[in-house]
Amino acid sequence: MTSEPLKAINILYDGAVASMNLEALNCSVVAGIMKAGNPDVNMVSAPVIAQERGIKISTTNQNKSGVFEAYIKVTVVTETRERSVAGTVFSDGKPRFIQIKGINVDAEIGRHMLYTTNDDVPGIIGILGSIMGQNGVNIANFTLGRATEGGEAIAMLYVDAAVSESVLADLAATGKFSQVSRLEFDV
Repeated sequence: MTSEPLKAINILYDGAVASMNLEALNCSVVAGIMKAGNPDVNMVSAPVIAQERGIKISTTNQNKSGVFEAYIKVTVVTETRERSVAGTVFSDGKPRFIQIKGINVDAEIGRHMLYTTNDDVPGIIGILGSIMGQNGVNIANFTLGRATEGGEAIAMLYVDAAVSESVLADLAATGKFSQVSRLEFDV
């Protein structure tokens, strides 16, 4: 979500998820975020480490407020910005991102993914497809979203294998992306 030091983690539980065991979910969310900087963090140690680092943890529970029966939205706060991501599980049992940085998406989550941000301009899909194809990276699912026409846009690619550093470098070298990140999930 960010590489900057965290000041706060805010967790929103909406709909049916708000009646689940939230203490376990809170620990899981905090551990997931903290593992990026310390792989030894677990669900037990994460809240303690967050407190020692001065990271404030807050939660909000609310009744169903939108089209989803249940979702979780996590917002991290740094000195300079807020970043948020929301997700749910659809009836097929697969987790999905439904919003990233306020941009609505429907991105199936896979083990290996690529996340990019760019200005909403023509040619981005072609650049992504070409560079991935030239490097033998197979795209299983491709999701786009944008804040406004011509504004900030994101792409989430679910791929068959981890994206190499050379592919990340090739994408960055185009000058078309403000962020190019390899993501990996335990799914």
